[in-house]
Amino acid sequence: MRILHTSDWHLGRAFHRVNMLGAQAGFIAHLVSVAREREVDAVVVSGDVYDRAVPPLAAVELFDDALHRLADLGVPTVMISGNHDSARRLGVGAGLIDRAGIHLRTDPSAAGTPVVLQDTFGDIAFYGLPYLEPALVKDEFGVEKAGHESVLAAAMDRVRADLATRAEGTRSVVLAHAFVTGGEASDSERDITVGGVAAVPSGVFDGVDYVALGHLHGCQTITERVRYSGSPLPYSFSEADHRKSMWLVDLAGDGSLTAERVDCPVPRRLARIRGALEELLADPGLARHENAWVEATLTDAVRPADPMARLIKRFPHTLTLAFDPGRSPGDPDVTYASRLAGRGDQEIAEDFVLHVRGAGADEHERGVLRDAFDAVRADETVREVAR
Repeated sequence: MRILHTSDWHLGRAFHRVNMLGAQAGFIAHLVSVAREREVDAVVVSGDVYDRAVPPLAAVELFDDALHRLADLGVPTVMISGNHDSARRLGVGAGLIDRAGIHLRTDPSAAGTPVVLQDTFGDIAFYGLPYLEPALVKDEFGVEKAGHESVLAAAMDRVRADLATRAEGTRSVVLAHAFVTGGEASDSERDITVGGVAAVPSGVFDGVDYVALGHLHGCQTITERVRYSGSPLPYSFSEADHRKSMWLVDLAGDGSLTAERVDCPVPRRLARIRGALEELLADPGLARHENAWVEATLTDAVRPADPMARLIKRFPHTLTLAFDPGRSPGDPDVTYASRLAGRGDQEIAEDFVLHVRGAGADEHERGVLRDAFDAVRADETVREVAR
């Protein structure tokens, strides 16, 4: 069976101030073309179909168009909800859509109920594990403490239990939306940390033939059988070096597989440039970036006049402008934002405790802070899904 693995479409998302809907429509057309020309037997979409729980109408219309085109092509498609999606909204009409060969899996309780497809060698069971918010699903899976590893492990226990009841030789594919150890994050993924821990070990997925992951935006191979497709389009400048692609996976009758990267269309290259303003405007080596989306960081000791207007004359698609004059960390002019860059909520809170009382948080206090952040994040998730 030939499987096309993609994820993290984020329909409705912009890239800074650039509307990406046209580029997203171009990707959908490319996906359908690849499925047809490469004789794909199944498409899997591993979550974050939309960028938010209540997407704009134009994004919903594009998703509807994608479903119709895939159904018309006659290629079975399995989709799961991600942490950006509203599982309940995405799953509306799933039973009816299922009849058209589009299988939406958004209910955690159905983790052990696969979509079963066939090829000349027999059955392939596709198990959809939607994003599992630990605080919301721990009771469903009977785990004592909410955590990504514990709920995913419980969901995979259901998968393996169902697989054990099937005919010998049945192959298996799992779709999951999670941060798996060994994966490399970018700036455009929403934080899913729980209890100070976001990542789960790849061994959680042992026992299946292929794991089609979503959540991280870079195409990555965790193991031969565990892979991220990455997002088809860039959503932050941290993805400037990404090669946007999908995985074309051939799953043989004996469970062995081969995987090939299929490139996605690039609407415009990304470039990160850094230096003094006059140097950036004069450097002939930067000519290759004049038609790219540009993130510029100026290192001038004194902020120059009208820097964005001057940059745009040479780099008309400059989207972001930052200043980093290279001062020492103790310099009072270093911005608050720069001091916090790269630090998580827990670290910032612990630093605040140290600042106001002169002593850092002890283990119990760190646990209280973790529980508070987890509770807030879970509450935000509940409210977003309920909208």
